[in-house]
Amino acid sequence: MEVEKMDENEWKYHGEGNQSLVVSHCQRCVVLRFLKSPPNQNKTPEEILHHLQNIVDFGKHVMKQFFGENYVHHGEIIQLPLDFVRQLCLKIQPERPECRCDKDMDTLSGYAMCLPNLTRLQTFRFAEHRPILCIEIKPKCGFIPFSSHVSQEIKHKVCRYCMHQHLKVANGKWKRPSKYCPLDLFSGNKQRMHFALKSLLQEAQNNLKIFKNGELIYGCKDDQDCVSDWNELARHLKPFFFPSNGLVSGPHCTRTIVKELIHVITMALLSSTDTCRAGHMKTVPISQGRSYCEASAFNKELVRNGKHKLESSGLPRGCILYKTLQAQMLDMLDIEGLYPLYNRVEQYLEEFPEERSTLQIDGPYNEAFYEKLLDLSLEDDGTVAFALTKVQQYRIAMTAKDCSIMIALSPCLQDECSEQRPVVLTSKSRFTFSVSVLDLDLKPYESIPHQYKLDGEIVNYYLKNVQAKEDPVMSNLFKENEDCTLVLHKV
Repeated sequence: MEVEKMDENEWKYHGEGNQSLVVSHCQRCVVLRFLKSPPNQNKTPEEILHHLQNIVDFGKHVMKQFFGENYVHHGEIIQLPLDFVRQLCLKIQPERPECRCDKDMDTLSGYAMCLPNLTRLQTFRFAEHRPILCIEIKPKCGFIPFSSHVSQEIKHKVCRYCMHQHLKVANGKWKRPSKYCPLDLFSGNKQRMHFALKSLLQEAQNNLKIFKNGELIYGCKDDQDCVSDWNELARHLKPFFFPSNGLVSGPHCTRTIVKELIHVITMALLSSTDTCRAGHMKTVPISQGRSYCEASAFNKELVRNGKHKLESSGLPRGCILYKTLQAQMLDMLDIEGLYPLYNRVEQYLEEFPEERSTLQIDGPYNEAFYEKLLDLSLEDDGTVAFALTKVQQYRIAMTAKDCSIMIALSPCLQDECSEQRPVVLTSKSRFTFSVSVLDLDLKPYESIPHQYKLDGEIVNYYLKNVQAKEDPVMSNLFKENEDCTLVLHKV
């Protein structure tokens, strides 16, 4: 990619995370990802290069083994002219949210990651000239902990996401809790999946975004900056789903278009667009643990209607949700069972700090690193090797719990759709589509103590402030729906 021949004005601010900043090109389907650091703490060019290489290697040698070739785009490292980087930084700085400006974009090393723009179709080598719709979903953790190390029974009944919602609202991160529950999305039951996606559309938070030709049209630009106008969304989507303009306007039109959107997303999530098998990883049985969350609004509605059984459909083995869930379920011990093993590794490193590189805690993330992840045994032999394997598997699981799924859609005519191009149908349209996974950086080893502390805070807040108030209500609902028997006594 000859960046030096491009006008810097063709690039635009795309978004950023804790450690990196992303810009995308207006004409070409590529993005550049730059590392960030706090002011006056700039890393050397060699450190920047090493960090970026670790990210690329982790995607290439590890996460591709879990998700498959077509879903993971690890990118490549390129070196850019420093003058170009500085001009680009000046151009995008006014667009950055204020809360993100505590860290500076790396303008000294010249290194960046070049990645495909996942808001565009990824299944073809040529550029698509038709309008592109892209839905980004951050599904979060799709299972209830099944570990015997769990100390609070509530964790076997209510999922982490639903509990965390209440703490986030209390801390002012969000104004209201979402009705979305990841277990509904990962259920494979279309009724539950539709409910989950509708809940995301009602309260997107940072779990759903919709792009039209690469521009954000729905979702949060930042924590509190949320756009949730369904009528405005329907206006954007109408040409995609009803190109002949035969649908009347108004609330019925909006509801119909949203329903069509949810159908398309569901079908894409359940499809298999990758024929290769995900490495040689033995799968963790998805049947472990319960398949529903007691705090799910869908589940509560069933209880109110006197129903206690949920249809269990399951996920097709090749679909992106199945692969995501398999990677997430490498968290076999829960953070409560994992934390003592982390301390075992820490104690070993305190005594033998030179062993850190040998243990591959900071990379390299190569085939040898992946091979060590294949042992799913839970029999603790008291060794550092066992502890380290569980710690690394937990880091993979945490990465999968926080990844994003990108679904890019483009309208196609019937005679244009070949067998090589996956297609999803609606009542009036057909779309060719691609599914990709984003945000696959390995979660830091050093974040494990924070996760342990946060887990306790989430559970304790929920027990004290939510469950205590809800238990009597739900208990009465269960009682109201129980069969009653009238017993007559002699007087």
